[in-house]
Amino acid sequence: MSNLTITYVVGVACAVIALVAFAALVLVPAVSSYRRPLHRAAAVVLSFYVLAAFIGVGVLLGALVILEWPRVF
Repeated sequence: MSNLTITYVVGVACAVIALVAFAALVLVPAVSSYRRPLHRAAAVVLSFYVLAAFIGVGVLLGALVILEWPRVF
């Protein structure tokens, strides 16, 4: 197995673990706290909005690290 394949496997495993943690720690409590289907749907949509915001912040910070790495080190 090449180094690139190992990197991809580790990246996919981390993504799966993060999605399972998001579902268990954010999505399930948000959905289970409401009874009406419309409120549950709104909780799911807003939870995914928060997930997208966290992903966006992570991508921006990662890009910043990649761009500034040569200047710092």
